[in-house]
Amino acid sequence: MTDLLALTSELVAIPSVSHHEGALADRVEADLRRAGHLEVRRFEDTVVARTELGRARRVVLAGHLDTVPPFGDGPARLDGDTLWGLGAVDMKGGVAVLLDLAATIPDPAVDVTYVLYACEEVASRHNALARLAATHPELLAADAAVLGEPTAGVVEAGCQGTMRALVTVAGRRAHTARPWMGINAVHRLAPLLGVLERYEPRRVVLDGCEYTEQLQAVGIEGGVSGNVVPDRASVTINYRFAPEGDAASAERALRDLAGGALDPAGGDTFEVVDAADGAPPALHDPVLASLVAATGAPPRAKLGWTDVATFARIGVPAANFGPGDPLLSHTPDEHVSRPELDRARAVLAAVLRTD
Repeated sequence: MTDLLALTSELVAIPSVSHHEGALADRVEADLRRAGHLEVRRFEDTVVARTELGRARRVVLAGHLDTVPPFGDGPARLDGDTLWGLGAVDMKGGVAVLLDLAATIPDPAVDVTYVLYACEEVASRHNALARLAATHPELLAADAAVLGEPTAGVVEAGCQGTMRALVTVAGRRAHTARPWMGINAVHRLAPLLGVLERYEPRRVVLDGCEYTEQLQAVGIEGGVSGNVVPDRASVTINYRFAPEGDAASAERALRDLAGGALDPAGGDTFEVVDAADGAPPALHDPVLASLVAATGAPPRAKLGWTDVATFARIGVPAANFGPGDPLLSHTPDEHVSRPELDRARAVLAAVLRTD
C-alpha cells in the first residue's frame, strides 16, 4: 500500500509556485506513465491520463500542481504522522491521492480521466484547466468531476464567484504646506473604506448549502512625494459572491455599493480587473451523490473559488473533495496528516468502484 504521507512529502519538496510547475509536472508525468494502463498526454505543465475501458460513465479527478509563493518558513518537515510545509494542504496532499488512485486502481467501474494542471493560484486568464477546456474539450468530457481541493474530508458543493475591482479616486495636487489649494485623493478613499468596513455579508442558501459572501479591500496605492498633496489614489477590492448569480450581476451589486462614495464626474473610476463566475451545487448527479454517501457526512458550501466553476461552464457537474483543512491553505501553518490522506483515498476509491 502506498505511503501517502511519504508521497506527499516528496511532492512538497518539489517547488511549484505558479508559472514554475515544470519539475513537478515532470514527476507527475513519470509516475502516471509507469502505471501502464493509462493513456498519458502532456500540454506544457499540465498532464492528462485516461483509462479507456469502455465504461458507461466517465469521471474526471483533477488537481492543480501550483502553490502560492513561500512565506519564508523553511523547508517541509515530517513530525510523526503530520507533514508541515507549503502545498501540503493546497493541494499536494490531494495530488498524491490522485496519483495513488491512478496507479493502484487499473480496473475501475467507471472510466477515469486524471488531470493535474498548472496555474490555478493566479489570475483566471492563466488557468491551465481553462486553457485545456478551450483547446481540447474532448479530454474533459465526462459525466461528473471531483476536484481534489482540501475540504477536511467532506464534500464542498459548488463554489463562490470571485471578482477584483480597482477603484480610483481623483484629487488635485498642492504643496503640503498649503493643502487648502488641493484635494487629497488619499483622504477621499475614506468614505469608500467605510462602506467596505460596514459591509454585512450576504448569506445565500442553495440546495441546503450556505454561501456567505465577502468583501475586502486588499490593496491601496496613492501618494506622489512627502511634500505633495496626492491627486490620485486607488483601492483594490476583492468580492466573493454567491453562485446564484454571475460576474455581471456581481459587478452591478458592487458598483451600487461603492457608488455613493464616488464622483464619476470628478474623475473617479471603477474597473473590474479580474472576475470568474462561481458554480451552484450539483449534488443531484449520481457520481457526486455517491461521493457524499461515501463520506458519511452532509455536504457544505465551498467558500472560495475553485475550478468546479470551470467544469460547470462546460456542462460537467463537479464538487470539491480532498484531504486537509481548507482553513490552513495559504498560511504558514499548512499541514496534513496521514489519516486525512488515507481517508480521502478510501472515499474516492469507493466512488471509482461504484458503477
